[in-house]
Amino acid sequence: MSDDLPSPPQPPRQARSVARLAVVQALYQMEVSGAGVEAVIREFSDHRFERDVEGFALTGADEAFFAELLRGVVTHQAQVDRAVVRRLASGWRLERLDATVRAILRSGAYELSERPDVPTEVVIDEYVELAKSFFEGPEPGFVNGALDGVAQDVRT
Repeated sequence: MSDDLPSPPQPPRQARSVARLAVVQALYQMEVSGAGVEAVIREFSDHRFERDVEGFALTGADEAFFAELLRGVVTHQAQVDRAVVRRLASGWRLERLDATVRAILRSGAYELSERPDVPTEVVIDEYVELAKSFFEGPEPGFVNGALDGVAQDVRT
């Protein structure tokens, strides 16, 4: 059997799940490059949706949901960061976290605080699954605990 066989096609992801993945990638890109939110939204719309990006298919994303989440995280970043920091261990700062974990937590915290129409369990499960797609270590559990705490703070 050859090692060069293509991997089986990924099952299509729900449009909002794909949008959440794109938001995490966009937040990471913005942090690394310093690009602005509108430029990144345009880039994703023009060049990234409907393609594989770094091994992740962005086909079928809910582009309006993507843009709303990304703009929301950026607009409310100070509030979102405070919500996340409240749930970090004593003495930990957001800057100490991996940039991808930071992006996941920011997007999840924004969605928990500003999108009450999306059930808490859905938000947490989606971002934990995203963490699992990027990390094999303790990060998914960390994301789960932090977002659960944020949900307790903002949804009770």
